[in-house]
Amino acid sequence: MTDLTPGTRSGDSIGWAVDHGVLTLWLRRATTLNAIDGAMLEDLADVVEQATDHGASVIALRAEGRGFCSGADIGGDPTADDGPAKTDTIVAGERLVRAMTTSPLPVVSAVHGPCAGIGVPLALAADLTLASDQAFFMLAFTRIGLMPDGGATALVAAAVGRATAMRMALLAERITAADAAAQGLIASVSRADTFDAHVNDVLARLAAGPSVAYALTKQAVNDATLASLDHAFEVELEGQAGLLVAADFVEGTTAFREKRAAVFTDR
Repeated sequence: MTDLTPGTRSGDSIGWAVDHGVLTLWLRRATTLNAIDGAMLEDLADVVEQATDHGASVIALRAEGRGFCSGADIGGDPTADDGPAKTDTIVAGERLVRAMTTSPLPVVSAVHGPCAGIGVPLALAADLTLASDQAFFMLAFTRIGLMPDGGATALVAAAVGRATAMRMALLAERITAADAAAQGLIASVSRADTFDAHVNDVLARLAAGPSVAYALTKQAVNDATLASLDHAFEVELEGQAGLLVAADFVEGTTAFREKRAAVFTDR
């Protein structure tokens, strides 16, 4: 991966390259299962927004290491009075999701391992979400006293309907790749030993396909299914801003670090 272009803010935490019309973005924090921060999200959004300038005809989002994305990096002191700084990451995530859904290019996410927290809306913002049978999806936000963000409330509900979206969001259930495919959350699931070949085949097909028809198709489908996405961003940001300075978030993150069950008290 040494030939990847690093991010301007996050350095080698992300990387990207263009090959035969395929612009591939890589999450590169393998030691944290690709926990993501605002600088990484802003760098990724920059590249997606400039994809056509780089000669791309399709965009792929991938990740190094064992996991796709473990969610937002929640390092630091949860009691710190830095609510605005914490919401900056949410806004950056919204920017990337918006860039992916509004790009005229087809976007593919290749989820080879665990995908949690904000990793879920990043994966689902792609037009085709492809997964290995080693992957799972989990909206883990309520486990630390938060609500889904990054457009997750709209993206998940658009894919699987209200009942399943509520179950995933409220209970923070782990959904296997096979179940995710069966429920319509993702486009396909492949065996781990054939996953890369399948992803490459899909990318090659899209790169050689009718770009204008793809762009118009994507716009029409997203207009029909994601009309509420911008409103979801607003509702999520407002709700999350309050939750980030609440006692339950402090307890949730503390319990997570101490590997114990959280005792929530906010009412």
